[in-house]
Amino acid sequence: MRRRTILITGASSGLGAEMARQFAAKGHDLALTARREDRLTDLRDELAKAHPDRTVVVRKLDVTDHDQVFAVFRALDAELGGLDRIIVNAGIGKGTPVGTGRFDANLETTMTNYVAALAQAEAAMELFRERNTGHLVFITSVAGVRGLPRSLTAYGASKAAVSSLAEGLRMELLGKPIKVSAICPGYVKSELNDHVQQTPFMVETEVGVRAMVAAIEAEKGRAYVPAWPWEPLARFMKVAPLPVLRRLI
Repeated sequence: MRRRTILITGASSGLGAEMARQFAAKGHDLALTARREDRLTDLRDELAKAHPDRTVVVRKLDVTDHDQVFAVFRALDAELGGLDRIIVNAGIGKGTPVGTGRFDANLETTMTNYVAALAQAEAAMELFRERNTGHLVFITSVAGVRGLPRSLTAYGASKAAVSSLAEGLRMELLGKPIKVSAICPGYVKSELNDHVQQTPFMVETEVGVRAMVAAIEAEKGRAYVPAWPWEPLARFMKVAPLPVLRRLI
């Protein structure tokens, strides 16, 4: 099914901004939201210059302001004549080892990555249920496949929760016109991980997002991207004994 109009949250940088570029190049109209309105405006101007035939609307949105999420989603849906696909992408990676005095960082990570994702899902599904069509996409992570140690513990748990939320909705909607996808990137360069030293299998933003966009366009229920090496690695992670997994992380 052709999903012409797409809303992307967290679109001011990183994976969200690159998804906007690639979806615009594929002929989609876009609604882009983020906290940093100046960056959204710059991105809108860039896309308008590259694709003058596309409609690109931007709105400032803090996804942890749940009332604002509902208001902005409804307003953009009305302004653009209906949102066909909503991509829940906004997230942060401020996790720290549990019990080291930074509950504030782990709470912020959990509230942004999971609770705010639930708010976005609620707002999106209200729109989609009303017209019995749409595609809801969650950008989660390979980090959600298993519990992970140290600074990844709270982050991975938040992404596991998002993946479970996506699967529950997908199970409910099997065989119906509303589709749900969980896209699980591996190591893709972005502002979220620019403080991390070079890691194995890290790919450039454009390469990683190209795999994400292909999986989204195919409306896959769950996709680990790029498929190599993350599909086989995810299968291994699911069954690996904890001592083995810890040596690899």
